[in-house]
Parts: sequence; structure tokens; C-alpha cells
Amino acid sequence: MAEEKKISSWVPTNPLYDPANPMQVGGQAVIEGVMMRAPGSVATAVRRANGDIVVKQEKYASVTEKYKFLKLPVLRGAVGLVDMMYLGIRTLNFSAEIAMLDVEEKDHPSGGNGQTKPQSKLALAGTLILALALGVAVFFVLPIFVTTKVFHIEQNAFAFNLVAGLIRITILLGYLSAIALSKEIQRLFQFHGAEHKTVFAFELNDQLLPPSVQERSRFHPRCGTSFLLIVMFVAIFAFGLLDMVTISLLGKITIVTRLLTHIPFIPVVGGISYEVIKFSAKHTTTWWGRMLISPGLWLQRVTTREPDESQLEVAIVALRCALGMEDPAKYTLKDSLPVERVAVTSGT
Repeated sequence: MAEEKKISSWVPTNPLYDPANPMQVGGQAVIEGVMMRAPGSVATAVRRANGDIVVKQEKYASVTEKYKFLKLPVLRGAVGLVDMMYLGIRTLNFSAEIAMLDVEEKDHPSGGNGQTKPQSKLALAGTLILALALGVAVFFVLPIFVTTKVFHIEQNAFAFNLVAGLIRITILLGYLSAIALSKEIQRLFQFHGAEHKTVFAFELNDQLLPPSVQERSRFHPRCGTSFLLIVMFVAIFAFGLLDMVTISLLGKITIVTRLLTHIPFIPVVGGISYEVIKFSAKHTTTWWGRMLISPGLWLQRVTTREPDESQLEVAIVALRCALGMEDPAKYTLKDSLPVERVAVTSGT
């Protein structure tokens, strides 16, 4: 209950944080670490088996920053979703490379070549396409198929999409609950909690030190899992309207027609959902703002865990490097990854 109180009274106080543009700072958990993104910069910090923290920091401009017309409402969310997925896969790949170094050192304590091969851009693009295809198949095609074959309400636009939406949400909750049983995933969720706490500390102008950051809530209104849940609620209404228009034009709708209209419409649903979460992030102190973010905060009880001090340290290092508050060049990982800027600091 104490954490819920912190969220309801949250007001950004950092002079570097603009409440009118609440998407300035964010991140994600990776294998044994955290990625943090700030305007123009991304930093990923990973804890090695020997206690060191490895940091990869690089300049990064999203597609929407490069092409101003992509900042139009709805369009910016659709494009930004793919952009963040690409960035997320890149950072996960980096953390996997660090993990493989530790495995190699454990298997060959006398020494190996100390080198890993970073994924090529073509391989990253292939991974992104595969991830998108699997996501569409599981969360959009499967619910449409099941609702059509089991419930036989395909000509009732909103009833059909309500049932399909509930199936979609059930799949998401079942999947997250199942993977949460894994000890490795629970540790990933701890880093997720560390990311949230660190972002909260920055927004509230706290000291970026583990004791101060630990006091913050692990539930953040702009979480990616919250975004997924909002997408699923928005999809119910958006696809319901789309089906109503389709039925009025064609007289009836079939499973093939639904797939042909729904799949191209997914980016629009993502764009609308982005606007909803951005709007709710600006109004977290109002009763209706809290109502909008409450389902996502509830879901974070599954996707986050309380981090320990060493995990908070990793998230703090990532954010400080992303913000330019700390120079990652002073941390050097010897004879290791051939990446742009890699850093290492001794763990505490």
C-alpha cells in the first residue's frame, strides 16, 4: 500500500524533466543489467559474474527524431514502437554477449580468445521481423481464429472484439505468470524493478545513489508492460469500430476479411495506445489519470520484483552514462567486445 501511495502523489520535480514530454527517459531490463535511454543517447550496463559492471554507451537518434513528420500524433507511436523493439533487441544482444563471455571464462579458466561476434544489422532485422511475426500470430491471429471457431459471433463487431480482446489479455497474463516461475526471469524482473526505481529517482530529483533510489516505487506508469495492456484494451474498441465499418460496407465479415483489415491496422492501434499512455503519464495526480494507469501498475506486480543494491547500482550507472552525468570511457573492458564504447567499473 505504501508503494501505491507514492505513485498517486508522484509529481516530477527534476528541472531537467519536462512533464509535457514524459517520454524523455526510459529503459528496459536486459540479461543481468539495464538499458537506459535519454535524448540522443543510450547506455546499457551489465553486471558480470566477477562483480564488474560493463557499460556500452552510444549516441542514438530515433527515426522520429530524424524525420520530423513522423512526430505527428498516432504516427509517432506506431513508428516509435518498432524503433524501440529494434533498440531493445540490440541491447539484449549486447547483454547476451557479455553473458557468453562469462560462460566462456568459466568453461576455459586458462583463457580464451575473449572475443564475441556482435549480431549484424541483417541478423538484427531478421530477429525483429521474427519477433513481430510471432507477436502478431499469437496476440492477433490466434484470438481471431479461436473467437470465430468457438463463439460464432463474427457478425457482431463489438461482441466479437470484446471476446477476442479477453482471449488476448488471458494469453498475455498466462504467459507472464508462467515465465515468472523461472528463477532467471525473476532476476530479470528485479532488474526491471531497478530500472523503474532509478527513473523515478531521476524524475523526482533524488540523488542517484542506491539508498535513495531504493526508496522509490518499482511501479511506473510508463512501463512497457503497461503499454502492452493498453494496446489490448485499445484494440477492443479500435477493431470493433473497424469491423462495424467493414460490415456496413460489405454486408458481412469473414475470418479472412478480419485478418486482411486487422493486421494492417495494428500500427494504428499501437499509435493510439502510445497517445493514451503519454496522456495518462501527464495526469497521474488526477483521479481519472490514476484510473487509466492502474491496470498497468497492477500488471507490474507480475513483471517487476524488488531489486537488491547491486542491481540498483547497475541501473544507476546506465542512467548516469545515458544522461552524460558520467563518462563511460573511463571504464575499460580489456580485450573484449568490439563495440563502439564499452566501459567497466568494479562492483561494490
